[in-house]
Amino acid sequence: MSQDGSRPLRIGLSARLMHDPPAELNFPGKTLQYIEQSIAHWVMAHGALAFMVPTIETGGGVDRRAISLREYAVELDALVLQGGADMAPESYGMAPTSPLWPGDRIRDRYEIELFWEFVFQGKPVLGICRGCQLINVALGGSLYQDIASACPEAARHVEPALYDRHVHEVAVVPGTRLAELYAGRSEGQVISIHHQAIDRLGNDLEVEARAADGIVEAIRWKGAGYVAGFQWHPEFHGGGADLLDSAPIMLDFLAAARRARKHPGGTL
Repeated sequence: MSQDGSRPLRIGLSARLMHDPPAELNFPGKTLQYIEQSIAHWVMAHGALAFMVPTIETGGGVDRRAISLREYAVELDALVLQGGADMAPESYGMAPTSPLWPGDRIRDRYEIELFWEFVFQGKPVLGICRGCQLINVALGGSLYQDIASACPEAARHVEPALYDRHVHEVAVVPGTRLAELYAGRSEGQVISIHHQAIDRLGNDLEVEARAADGIVEAIRWKGAGYVAGFQWHPEFHGGGADLLDSAPIMLDFLAAARRARKHPGGTL
């Protein structure tokens, strides 16, 4: 319980899926579902509880008559869509342009359903990296399947040898909520780990930040609820002196979750 006697916020985290675990993990023929530690700790560091939301697949071990993702949304206060594997081009009406980028259609269907359950119930949704892309697709947008192929003049947004030490600059769009959160800062350094990015912007979304090459780095829904996505990884920033502070993003999200809990179905 918090100091005022209320229970801590319960934040759902979408699951990453590992369909074919390496043999050394000793789970032959099984699908693993997991969360990355840093994103759970980012939520928990601000006093909220983090819960992974498992998938419910057709033909899986859970009958949809027994449980539904809607019931998870009822019990939780907000949702974080975490990063991970590429989205499948089929999810935004395209075919893969390379066998290297088939994406994970199973995860797409699960997260899009999860996204809409929280939106319909008026509960905040925060998307990180893949989660930002998923929000865009769920709202009718599309993606560049590979930045280097689709936008050859663009800078590198992923560097495997550096992974979570690959940094680039973003510019915050004036007049947006993100600009309010970072008052006095028009740009900043962020950790970038993605080779796909937003192409056609989804319905009722606005861009809140871009990289110097024009790639969309942050989006927000203009509807009545709280839906925001960040292409970078604020959960990896950890207080780096030159990196944008990750706290304003999480604190704003949690504040929206408290308002939604206090006024169910109201404007956030």
